[in-house]
Amino acid sequence: MNRNQHTLDTFPSHPAIGEDPAVARFAAGLRAVRGASPLTVTNYLRDIGQFAAHRWGVQTKPPFDWAAPDRSAAQAFLYDYARTGAKPASTSRKLAALRTFYRFLVQEGTLKASPFAGLRPPRRTRPLPTLLTESEVVRLLDAPAQALHDAPSDLDPLQRYLLLRDRALFETLYSTGARLSEIASLTNAAVSLVEGSCRVIGKGDKERICLLGRPACEAIAAMRDQAHLLWPRSDAPERPVFLNNKGEALTTRSIERFMKRWLAVAGLSPDLSPHKLRHSFATHLLTHGADLRVVQELLGHTSPATTQIYTHFAPERVAETYHQAHPRGQ
Repeated sequence: MNRNQHTLDTFPSHPAIGEDPAVARFAAGLRAVRGASPLTVTNYLRDIGQFAAHRWGVQTKPPFDWAAPDRSAAQAFLYDYARTGAKPASTSRKLAALRTFYRFLVQEGTLKASPFAGLRPPRRTRPLPTLLTESEVVRLLDAPAQALHDAPSDLDPLQRYLLLRDRALFETLYSTGARLSEIASLTNAAVSLVEGSCRVIGKGDKERICLLGRPACEAIAAMRDQAHLLWPRSDAPERPVFLNNKGEALTTRSIERFMKRWLAVAGLSPDLSPHKLRHSFATHLLTHGADLRVVQELLGHTSPATTQIYTHFAPERVAETYHQAHPRGQ
């Protein structure tokens, strides 16, 4: 049984809802005043009918005592409907329909107040981003390095560079948590291997500092040495850090293509993307105890609420922090 069928079976609409005088007047008003389509009217009647069936049962005959349900009855209906697995948008539509119906009854003087007034629809939760586990990240980052290790000693210099570049590229994406576009546009002048950092330009042309771990710095240094053999001016300050096989800047599309290749080599899902490394970066930092505000700064989020979603992936760390920090959390 699918979700929709389950919802219909659990929440049937009262078969005689259209015979209720108040509902009939409301439906007539929808058609005459609002010019509502037959489908719109049908949807309203179904939503109102579901509330009537929930409140009085399908065996009760109209007219219904619309003044009887109080706020708790209205809340119970929405709560029980949401528990069927209905999407938040569907529950919100029920609330909107019943608000409109009860507002009509108040305006015509039938009722003094609506039990649905002031009720809020359920929050529409953002889908949690998919990410790589720490072991999967290691498999991805190791794949180009392993390919280079297994390559013959007389490997073509360009092919050697491409393997070094892909290793450095993914090490940098994971080390910094930067967006794909930020890494693709990174220049030599913006990278300091001595300090282990780089300056990226994010959304709204805002500049921020991202950190480079030792593996990323070593990978970039090795890549640069090989690039210099192929293109002597590749280390110029204004030149891109990561180059294609012609010594030109990479596009975000090409980086996505490279990752598909290495995901296959590492035996990982082809549905993963470079942006998943950003999700993984944030989640792994929080899991290992990083402060949410620090992660927000590293990601370049303007609001902590945007970063908050990553705490869903680190429930053990949240619990650990609670037990350590709360005066009575032990």
